[in-house]
Amino acid sequence: MTIRVLIEREVEPGQEARLQQIMSMSRVKAMKSKGYISGETLRSMDNPSKFLVISNWNSLDGWKAWEKDPERAKIQQELAPLLLGKERCSVFTHF
Repeated sequence: MTIRVLIEREVEPGQEARLQQIMSMSRVKAMKSKGYISGETLRSMDNPSKFLVISNWNSLDGWKAWEKDPERAKIQQELAPLLLGKERCSVFTHF
């Protein structure tokens, strides 16, 4: 069962370029994870500080493994100071 993970992040104004750099690095590492299919990053037209990352995974187990990966934890530590509040993560499957 494939799943889709949506992660919403709002960045401090002026930190958009750094956020993009870190998220690109994150995607490169995620692509090496078992179960990763694809991903994309969208930027809000109404609020240019708001970003949505959508990733597709072969299974919930694949996502959970990446979510707990120490490499991802390091990336999250780099992202945290750039964000306005906590990121929001939701996992969906096809209905």
